[in-house]
Amino acid sequence: MEFELWWLLSWPIFFGLGWFAARVDIRHLLRESRSLPRSYLKGLNFLVNEQPDKAIDAFLDAVQVDPQTIELHFALGSLFRRRGEVDRAIRIHQSLIDREDLNSEQRLQALRELGEDFFKAGLFDRAERAYLQLRDSGRREDATRALLEIYQQEKDWPRAIEMARALPDRGDLEIERQIANFYCEIATTDIANGRFDEARQHIQDALNTQKKNVRATILQGDVLAAEGKDAEALEAWKRLEQQNPAFLSQVAERMMEAYRRQGEPERGIALLRFYLEHYPSLDLLEAVFQWEMEKQGPQVAYDLVRDELKRNPTLLGLEKLLEAAVHTAPTERITDVELVKGLIHGHTRRVARYRCNACGFKARQFYWRCPACGGWETYPPKRTEEFDLAP
Repeated sequence: MEFELWWLLSWPIFFGLGWFAARVDIRHLLRESRSLPRSYLKGLNFLVNEQPDKAIDAFLDAVQVDPQTIELHFALGSLFRRRGEVDRAIRIHQSLIDREDLNSEQRLQALRELGEDFFKAGLFDRAERAYLQLRDSGRREDATRALLEIYQQEKDWPRAIEMARALPDRGDLEIERQIANFYCEIATTDIANGRFDEARQHIQDALNTQKKNVRATILQGDVLAAEGKDAEALEAWKRLEQQNPAFLSQVAERMMEAYRRQGEPERGIALLRFYLEHYPSLDLLEAVFQWEMEKQGPQVAYDLVRDELKRNPTLLGLEKLLEAAVHTAPTERITDVELVKGLIHGHTRRVARYRCNACGFKARQFYWRCPACGGWETYPPKRTEEFDLAP
């Protein structure tokens, strides 16, 4: 490549321009830093070093020195809320809203922060008023999602349905699952109060939203059973085998009671034994075991659990085996069997829980909505031991 002299001459020029630009940036940065209150910089330093208490004190000093620091007010309010000092966060954000020098975007942000403060404090009515104001602004989606959470906390299912339907991602499967469960919540209340026609309508609304919603199918059977239509209730519950057979364990006792009322307990136990063989479940084993213990005696129950343990060895199954063995063992062995059963029980208490797929929260009973993360249908109808033993 031919070397040209002007390339060599251009290097000092480019270097000088770069040096000049850097000097200008540094001077601008120094002027900006000098204009900030010293306590503000101290607060930032405390935050970096994870000392939020000292950071708050420093920021409070900065606000007193320069009350125009809008963003600092927001940061301070957020810190108070995270620390649980919601009343102080509310005062800060309310004072921002009362100021006349805020632009429209800052006022909307202050209103959103205030709504979050009220929600954190459990003041749902005030939080609702704040978010309803935001629904007429560019923050409509955020406000709608916040209102949806508020109405779920208040169990105001009709308004929760309204908010869920107003979300832009209306066709999302998770939103449809939520709406179907909202209808099921209403139907559950209807059944408890004997409003069976209303319950049927809300169950149908749930199925129209999510065609194969297992909870709605279970509730269909519940309505029919409450009306004395056991044969139709059984047909409804049997549909779970096609929808999701794991949920058969949730209706096992109801099915047995329906067969008993019809005078056909043998058909019921035969059906549940069939389900247990093809869709193993600890809850299903528990239901069949208790029925056999009560109706057929401990020896039949013992044989049932022994055969099931050969197919699916579990600690919970072993505990049931020992429970039956207490009644069938020789007198001189009963104390030994009870000792072993007590030892096993200490371990089964830890694995006999349901676990949320979303957050991992464990509970002793089955929930349609996780009490920890609020997710709907995040609890599989299986005990944690069954997942631990799954290949």
